[in-house]
Amino acid sequence: MNMKPKSTKRKDYINWDEYFMGVAHLSGMRSKDPNTQVGACIVSGDNKILSMGYNGFPCGCSDDEFPWDREGDMLDTKYPFVTHSELNAILNYRGGSLEGTKLYVSLFPCNECAKAIIQAGIRTVVYDSDKYKGTDSNIAAKKMFDAAGVEYIPYVRTGRQISIEV
Repeated sequence: MNMKPKSTKRKDYINWDEYFMGVAHLSGMRSKDPNTQVGACIVSGDNKILSMGYNGFPCGCSDDEFPWDREGDMLDTKYPFVTHSELNAILNYRGGSLEGTKLYVSLFPCNECAKAIIQAGIRTVVYDSDKYKGTDSNIAAKKMFDAAGVEYIPYVRTGRQISIEV
């Protein structure tokens, strides 16, 4: 009787946080913004991806006709026109309530996105970069998250390289 050794599962697979933050970063790569590409991924309690988003102009607003500038008169910059990744992910969801979900985002949410996150019922935010830490918008977002009981957790990088060839 020939007994083959039983196969074992791979040990080098990515964990859930790596997977969802990777999806958020990959989603951000869809952004046409020449300076800042941000992606977001909303996940259910049982680790199912519910929605994704990236920063860009609203549907019907041409990426070629609206400004991408960061400086100048307000209407000559991207700021009054761009929809952030978190809001896009919330608005892209077509499945009903987002109550109790988790949001993975490549950049800590601004105060405006924090309002939408709270109102949508998202309970946890896992963020990669907090490059605007200490700014008024960042402080306001954290103050609202604290008041509303939304947990915000810095993503812990593992150092693992994830690459895809397309």
